[in-house]
Amino acid sequence: MPNLLADLPRNLDDEVFEDIVRSASVRIERIVSNGQSSPESGWYDQDEHEWVAVLQGSAELTFDDGSKVQLGSGDHLNIPAHRRHRVSWTDPQRPTIWLAVFYR
Repeated sequence: MPNLLADLPRNLDDEVFEDIVRSASVRIERIVSNGQSSPESGWYDQDEHEWVAVLQGSAELTFDDGSKVQLGSGDHLNIPAHRRHRVSWTDPQRPTIWLAVFYR
């Protein structure tokens, strides 16, 4: 049986994005980070809403209004479509495992 916390990629030089479920109206993906962050000049500005949960590890999101949200294991957040944000930090000491649900 698949487990979201198991079978982590061996090479985490880059974030790893894996689709779990995909349909016309929803996409669920597992993201594995290990010290990565978004480029300083880049913002996510998505057409779909994103509900994100940190299953393991920790991270920080920054929004274009300057607000920041720290997330640890079990924390979750809904990000409305077109709310510009970036990943400003992920734990460099151990993998951060995210579950992201994108929906319209």
